[in-house]
Amino acid sequence: MSYTIKDVAKKANVSIATVSRILNDQPGYSEKTKIKVMQVIEQLGYQPNAVARGLINKRTHTIGVLFPKLSSTLATDLLDGIEKAANENGSSVIVCHTESNGEKTMNYLQLLIEKRVDGIIFASEILKDEYYQYVKKAKMPIVLLSTESYIFPVPYVKVNDFSAAYSAAKYLIDKGHSLIGMISGNKADIVAGKPRIDGFQRALIDHGLPCEDKNIVNSRAFGFQDGLVGLRKMLGQFPEATAIFAASDEIAMGILSAAFELGIKVPEELSVIGYDNLSLAEMTIPPLTTIGQPLVKMGEMSAQMLFDILKTGETPESRIVPHKVIERLSVKERR
Repeated sequence: MSYTIKDVAKKANVSIATVSRILNDQPGYSEKTKIKVMQVIEQLGYQPNAVARGLINKRTHTIGVLFPKLSSTLATDLLDGIEKAANENGSSVIVCHTESNGEKTMNYLQLLIEKRVDGIIFASEILKDEYYQYVKKAKMPIVLLSTESYIFPVPYVKVNDFSAAYSAAKYLIDKGHSLIGMISGNKADIVAGKPRIDGFQRALIDHGLPCEDKNIVNSRAFGFQDGLVGLRKMLGQFPEATAIFAASDEIAMGILSAAFELGIKVPEELSVIGYDNLSLAEMTIPPLTTIGQPLVKMGEMSAQMLFDILKTGETPESRIVPHKVIERLSVKERR
């Protein structure tokens, strides 16, 4: 049998309004009354209706998260942090897979707003004008994660991609490499693609190394297949390369796989450094040296920023989180 708030009130001999105030942590009752009502709720196994509670306190205790690719380990690591913060703040998470499809993204934004989520985390892709205007019109709080907007005043959490890519190239240079290639993501991606290319190029130039078109293979995205195909392209245009900077760990894993197929030993013949420090990076053969983003922490920070907005009504400052080189076994020193 499914019990209602009316059944709880009747059995506890209090008004429905009193039960509602207790459930929503509002004042207007004694501690003795609260204990009695909570005992009745436990006895009956009453489950409060989340939608009804949301109508009362104007909160549904849910947040929406939009990811372009859910199969990515990056997304799951970010989501771990988001869910941790959401749980600590008494909220649940609705996850949407946009596939970077504009129509699908708009449909999900509409769905989340119709479901009265308390706020939205928009992760790992560019915030287009149509998305921003729709969310702004709905007066929905929003935080960007692993992306940023150069146009709209939306708070974000991310690393400095230019600086992190510079660090990756400099690490290879410090290990004695001078013939360094890069397999990039999409160079048209102004959030992560282009800044990582720019950082790589700047490091080579600053250290007096040649940086020509042959040094970079531009991929369509940041996935495993891009690395698998990219290594073959790199060997065709820059066969003398002794080290490669991969613009993501998934690209790096594709490089490792292609190297194995081609009989190229890593790191003895080719050094590889990735970017992200996904949980899988330490499981590759050899374990992958990479640029670490604190992905779980970033997810947690973005969600906490959203809850801070809900509590204070104020927009928090954006956060650039530190990166670091995670040394494993895929880079060999050349002296």
